[in-house]
Amino acid sequence: MMDKLKILVVDDEVRMRKIVRDFLVKSNYEVVEASNGQEALDIFFEDKSISLVVLDVMMPVLDGWETIKEIRKYSKVPVIMLTARSDEHDELMGFELGVDEYITKPFSPKILVARVDAVLRRTVSKGQEEQVICGSIRIDKSAHQVYVNDAPIELSFKEFELLEYFVENKGIALSREKILNNVWDYDYFGEARTIDTHVKKLRSKLGTEAGDMIKTIWGMGYKLEEN
Repeated sequence: MMDKLKILVVDDEVRMRKIVRDFLVKSNYEVVEASNGQEALDIFFEDKSISLVVLDVMMPVLDGWETIKEIRKYSKVPVIMLTARSDEHDELMGFELGVDEYITKPFSPKILVARVDAVLRRTVSKGQEEQVICGSIRIDKSAHQVYVNDAPIELSFKEFELLEYFVENKGIALSREKILNNVWDYDYFGEARTIDTHVKKLRSKLGTEAGDMIKTIWGMGYKLEEN
């Protein structure tokens, strides 16, 4: 039997969370809840099995905008934003930040469930095509999971992004600066310890055979070569 897909519902209103949860549970989804953005991030980064986030905009501690900005640094998980405002500027900002759907309160819970169904259908079918294989390494992008010889390997978000970048650029010599600009998304003018530390951990977790595919190019950076 297939596992239920898990949805994180984030809203500071208890009543709103209960309504959304009840309708999603009736539609055979598993639901976890958070009352603000910070709590949502703690849950999201701890639980790698979340398939979709339903996220309110106006919340204490950390609002929806800041929450999705943080999520998007590490994940492409689908996000449906809930808001009491029907401002076009808000909607455009939401889509620029990577929101998949935008629902204005008050809304019909049945419509929300229909939107959740539609987004997950698109994501799951797309995710089935997002399997990347390189030697003994298999990357499942949608599940954010890496396998070596079909055994799951636990990587941090940055280790996963780093490996994905190496595999996508297989056979290409990558400078530390280029890796930082693409994986960490910022310009870097100091020591290269950040890269070197992550590569060392990544090689160790992948094991000798797969880890040895990541070659050091002295004085420059790294290159992944398929064994």
